[in-house]
Amino acid sequence: MSPEASAALQLTRFSVVDGVIVAIYLGLSLAIGVMVRRYARDMTSYIGADRKIGTWLGVATMLGTEMGLVTVMYSAQKGFTGGFAAFHIALIAGVSTLIIGATGFIVGPLRRARVLTIPEYYEKRFSRKVRVLGGIILAFGGILNMGLFLKVGSKFLVGITGLSGEGWALPAVMVGLLLLVLIYTAMGGMISVILTDYVQFVVLSFGLIIATAMMISTLGWDHIFETTQAVLGDKGFNPVAEESDFGWSYVLWMFVTAGLVGCAIWPTAVSRALTMESEKALKRNYMVSSISFTVRFMVPYFWGICALVFIQASPEGADLKALFFPPEGSGVEAVDNLYALPVFLGRLLPPVAIGIITAAMIAAFMSTHDSYFLCWSAVITQDIVAPLRKKPMTQDARVKLTRVIIFALGAYVLYWGLFYQGKDDIWDYMAVTGAIYFNGAIAVLIGGLYWKKASSAGAIAALIAGCTAVFGLDPVKELLGWQRFSGAQIGLASVGLAAILMVVFSLTMPDRSNQPTTSD
Repeated sequence: MSPEASAALQLTRFSVVDGVIVAIYLGLSLAIGVMVRRYARDMTSYIGADRKIGTWLGVATMLGTEMGLVTVMYSAQKGFTGGFAAFHIALIAGVSTLIIGATGFIVGPLRRARVLTIPEYYEKRFSRKVRVLGGIILAFGGILNMGLFLKVGSKFLVGITGLSGEGWALPAVMVGLLLLVLIYTAMGGMISVILTDYVQFVVLSFGLIIATAMMISTLGWDHIFETTQAVLGDKGFNPVAEESDFGWSYVLWMFVTAGLVGCAIWPTAVSRALTMESEKALKRNYMVSSISFTVRFMVPYFWGICALVFIQASPEGADLKALFFPPEGSGVEAVDNLYALPVFLGRLLPPVAIGIITAAMIAAFMSTHDSYFLCWSAVITQDIVAPLRKKPMTQDARVKLTRVIIFALGAYVLYWGLFYQGKDDIWDYMAVTGAIYFNGAIAVLIGGLYWKKASSAGAIAALIAGCTAVFGLDPVKELLGWQRFSGAQIGLASVGLAAILMVVFSLTMPDRSNQPTTSD
């Protein structure tokens, strides 16, 4: 990063008072984790909160998890590059969640099955082999998926506080945030996750309202729309316009990822469904949460658009324009556009407001990380290690192993965040890495829940076929010379392949005795 860019990133209104606000919030979160440790008696309470979560607490914790800081950052990045056209993703997410809530599709039968994890359902419906394979693929895809969370969240803090984007600041912030999340998640399990998610939901809600109101007041509605039109043209409003960054294949891919998968297949969302006190509460939770699933995308998209307007057409952001949009042929490398939102907020918001927003964003960061760490560590313990052991594991041993795995995942996230050099947008990276798991899981879950002829052979074939989504990653495409294909196109092809193989292998290699579907 050039000296000019570093100097520009350091211009912020973040003050000592804001630092105190953030410190108080972090201390509160850590205290909650310590206090609820005694309630994590066994795996059901540790990763399932004893299945006693009501509707409104479920809504709060689902928004707290699903609107993490990485969500805010990658969504703002999409708004910054795609304008209002990115809103199609938010609409797809909200409508899909509403439909899932009204019908109970997938999540209802899973709740009736009384399982703690999705691979556990694989064993109930198919076989232990399917469970172990599904657990391995789920853990691999999910852990790879969250690999950049820590770095992206730390970039937000570096940008909004004015810390240098180079040297010690970024890795130091990464380590500090990571240790905080690891300690209270490992201590209290799902109980501490849900309680802190509730606090984070309250803080985050106030933060969203304050920041959005100030953006509109400062920039003005007309100015926001006019500048977006001037900078991006029609592609800033229409996702399928000519030269759009999206296109029809991308929109269709969003129906799979942001729609079906985001609320009904992705384990961290489904884990909330499995903690609900009843199926009725689950459906109500999803229907109400459809609003939050829309908001969690739409508000950060709008923030990214406002950051674009601030940098492109605001006197206060004039010095940033040449840094984020250097003239063609100048040989100057553009500043990472992930810094656009935090730098914009650091210049827009007054002291105290910055502290509240920063605390809200750290809340969002912690809420996502605690749920993901707990989810993936539980999958490894419950669905890979325990089924492979000849001697059954005690509940105490499972809890201890899960805690050890949480810290191991933390070390991986730190390493991957520092060394991964892919060029994908963060959202597109997450969609592709997540697809390694969910492309096969879509076929296996729908087939297992609603088709009596679905077999173990079909499930195994579908899970393996879903792994072909890895070819959509930018470094892999470069290695294979597949740059002409987008990640969305490769992902859709992978979904189709998994579905076809599920049907073909189930019909040609049926199980000896067909299992009843959970939806029966």
